[in-house]
Amino acid sequence: MGYRWQSGQFVFGLEGQGDWADLSGSRVSVFNPLFSTGLRVDALGLITGQIGYAWNASLFYLKGGAATTRNRFDVFTTAGGINVASASSNRWGGTVGIGWEYGFAPNWSFGIEYDRLFMGDSNNSFSVPNPLLAGAVNRISQDVDLLTLRINYRFGGPGAVVARY
Repeated sequence: MGYRWQSGQFVFGLEGQGDWADLSGSRVSVFNPLFSTGLRVDALGLITGQIGYAWNASLFYLKGGAATTRNRFDVFTTAGGINVASASSNRWGGTVGIGWEYGFAPNWSFGIEYDRLFMGDSNNSFSVPNPLLAGAVNRISQDVDLLTLRINYRFGGPGAVVARY
């Protein structure tokens, strides 16, 4: 959901975006190859500002702001995939992006957007009864590349200012 306003050829906006996700990855531990670590992103959100340039029915824009992800971290055995420790967290970071939209009908547009989420590093403690993993700390880096295809409807009515791009 967002709001945009246009002044001449320039378009300015604010947007909030939330998505459920099922992004995951894993790798074998460098310190103990008997174990692997996994990360799953369950949801993500963006709060961004935008600046763009409108030309005929097209809008090209840059955006930036804050990003958040909801994550689950797992430690499991490499050989059998048995989960031996888990942790979850919400992380905050930054995002930058670029996009293009095209108005194909009154109040309707479609677009494509690329965003890079910079979530940084997180130290996760896994307090478990297993003596091999007790007090283990894993530093997990996380960046997300997000490609979005969208269809938009611009609300407006009598006396409302509607984007011209």
